[in-house]
Amino acid sequence: MRARREHVVEEMNMAARVGHLKPMTRVGPDALRTRSRADFVYESLRDGIWEGRFAHGEHLREEEIGRALGVSRTPVREALQRLQQRGLLTVGMGRGVAVAQLTKSQVLELYAMREILEGSAARFAAQHAHSTEIDLLYRLQADLANAGNEDPIVLIKLNRRFHQTICEAAHNQYLLQTLDTLNDSLALLHSSTFRIPTRRAETDEEHRSIVVAIEQRDPEVAEAKARNHIRQAQRTRFDVAL
Repeated sequence: MRARREHVVEEMNMAARVGHLKPMTRVGPDALRTRSRADFVYESLRDGIWEGRFAHGEHLREEEIGRALGVSRTPVREALQRLQQRGLLTVGMGRGVAVAQLTKSQVLELYAMREILEGSAARFAAQHAHSTEIDLLYRLQADLANAGNEDPIVLIKLNRRFHQTICEAAHNQYLLQTLDTLNDSLALLHSSTFRIPTRRAETDEEHRSIVVAIEQRDPEVAEAKARNHIRQAQRTRFDVAL
């Protein structure tokens, strides 16, 4: 059992050792049609933290990031300041910035808020979701269930899109803004528990039960299912860390 847990932890942390600034898309005309260069850099770095391109404690240097993304240091500096304000970066040695690392108590606090907010999102989605949004949720749930041994990054993005779609289907701009901030903090977890083989089947069923409750316009059940899903993810995360 201990060997299996060590293997799972190793798999979950593998992305954090991928290497510095591995492939990051350089800025181009399409990327700037709806956002500034600073936004582009911010989202690229945030996603890089999500996907484990940067390890906890790793220093981020303006010049290297600007060169990798094809932008000047000014938008990089703005993006780094924003990431620091969001708690994704901390001031490191030599006044530089490094990727933050959450303590166990912070992770517990994060999951507590995630349970409340994502439960509320599912409740509101059951009340306000459009039929097209429900159809999209079913498609995303099926894509995740059928993904098999897909690239872990693809799985992480699919899972994020599924949860984001529920939040958008709630049609509550203030909830969406709050969850957006929370999701930035979730990036520091680096990994998703649904990638654990024994957790995948459970997650697929939990996802589907949430969508069914939303489709049936049952806010009480939708919230309960979403809250349970987050609690199980928290339990799994701490179980494999033992």
